[in-house]
Amino acid sequence: MKFSEFRYEHLEYEEMKKEYERFVQELRDCKDAASFMKVFDEMNRFRGHVSSMNTICSIRHTINTADEYYDKENEYWDNTMPLFQAYEVEMAKILLNCPFRSELDIPEAYYLTLENTLRSFSPEIIEDMQEENRLATEYGKLKSSARIEFDGEVYNLASIAPKMNDDDREVRRRATEAYNRFFEENEDRFDEIYDKLVKVRDRMARKLGFENFIPLGYIRMNRLDYDQKMVENYRRQVIKDIVPLTVELRERQAKRIGVDHLRCFDLNYNFKTGNPKPHGNLDELVQAALQMYTEMSPETGEFFRMMVDRELFDLPTRPNKEMGGYCTGIYDYKVPFIFANSNGTAGDVDTLTHEAGHAFQAYCTIPEVSIPDLCFPTMESAEIDSMSMEFFAHPWSHLFFQEEAEKYHYFHIADSLIFLPYGCLVDHFQHEVYAHPEMTPAERKATWRKLEKIYKPDLDYSGFDLLERGGFFYRQGHIFQSPFYYIDYALAQVCALQFYTRTLNKDEDAWKDYVHICHLGGTKTFTQIVREAHLKVPFEDGCLEEVAVRMKEVLDSIDDMKL
Repeated sequence: MKFSEFRYEHLEYEEMKKEYERFVQELRDCKDAASFMKVFDEMNRFRGHVSSMNTICSIRHTINTADEYYDKENEYWDNTMPLFQAYEVEMAKILLNCPFRSELDIPEAYYLTLENTLRSFSPEIIEDMQEENRLATEYGKLKSSARIEFDGEVYNLASIAPKMNDDDREVRRRATEAYNRFFEENEDRFDEIYDKLVKVRDRMARKLGFENFIPLGYIRMNRLDYDQKMVENYRRQVIKDIVPLTVELRERQAKRIGVDHLRCFDLNYNFKTGNPKPHGNLDELVQAALQMYTEMSPETGEFFRMMVDRELFDLPTRPNKEMGGYCTGIYDYKVPFIFANSNGTAGDVDTLTHEAGHAFQAYCTIPEVSIPDLCFPTMESAEIDSMSMEFFAHPWSHLFFQEEAEKYHYFHIADSLIFLPYGCLVDHFQHEVYAHPEMTPAERKATWRKLEKIYKPDLDYSGFDLLERGGFFYRQGHIFQSPFYYIDYALAQVCALQFYTRTLNKDEDAWKDYVHICHLGGTKTFTQIVREAHLKVPFEDGCLEEVAVRMKEVLDSIDDMKL
């Protein structure tokens, strides 16, 4: 069955409520482990069905935010899902206090997430949760509404990207101005949405007894085995070991493209001969990916053939489509779904392989794991699956880039290193914002700009007033819609680069370890998964230094001036 044929049904809250109440009562009444697991499995099938309907609605809404039916349904789910949190809390209490807990076939990691469920909810924050959902949706719709006029054509935020990477520096500058104009014209709306989000999140945290939103944000992200201090240490390592390297890489980039120094509109233009671009249209790229995954392993071949046959993608950018990319899972159908906004740049291949990493993990796990919550690992672990897949795809780069494959490799490695400080910047910014929720919008922008100068000291925003005042963060959807979801990428990137190093060293076990952790899903914590993969935990001192040294060696071995 193809995704377009997947059945969506509106589920009435009162009917779902009755089912939740029945399951909770039956769990309370169970007298032994066998009967408990029978009811628990049945409840999870019901929870999976509710999740599936919510997910199908969400996918179809993000594909076309102007679709009136799914817009209303999405609003319904935004308001309804928080109401079920009370039943999730009751289920968590029953499981955590079950007299025969030791006899239940449930991974210990799940109990840790249940403890977080109890700590992150109270009935008095339901209206706040609904408001948070509404504001996050408003942000997504605002970005998807962009209509950018440039040289007689109209673009959205994704489709104008090729113009911002044009070989002509003046075109890059004007396209960047046009792109940024959308954010300047909507500055007050972005500020208002974020200000309300910060305040509603701070209000929820205080109602739950926290000093501010930071600890609640960690709990909601299920940081199961690391804390704020460990993250701070990681960020310090990035500043010490990675930032100097990225400054050097930017200097090499300026020399490579023939400018004295990089302006903000030069940052994504990497080679005087032009950035590597995928050859072929989207259908041809998907066919290239099918060949790659067929040759990569029997398991990945079966996975990607299923994705193609069942049309579990929506890749083109179009008007009223929400920005960004994601992979999600549909429990009822035991399949993943990939959403993207392709625009003809190398990012199309990055996104396809990245989201395919998520999808492959879901393909491995959803049929094997009966608890919907464990079908995906926590976010930082999930990003190991996706970011590592980008590097495992390197031997097949010629299928996408033909003669520009080596150029793409250089670009991808350098871009991965340059990303690390940015990932930490996004995280550090959110810590500052939620530690000081009383900040004004202007103060928040000033905070972003101050941190930019630490993590990205080479930035030159001259001529771009909003960016100079710190407005770049408007672009980063995670800051608005998924608070504290970003350091995950930076942590996972280090793990992905370790996998890449192992492949360069001809380590035959690297792929086996990768497939192994894909099958683990959410049954282990982050550091447990990293160790299961035989990688170094990123928080360990020296981990980043080793990665920086090895990747610099790889980049130095390529004569980038000839690319």
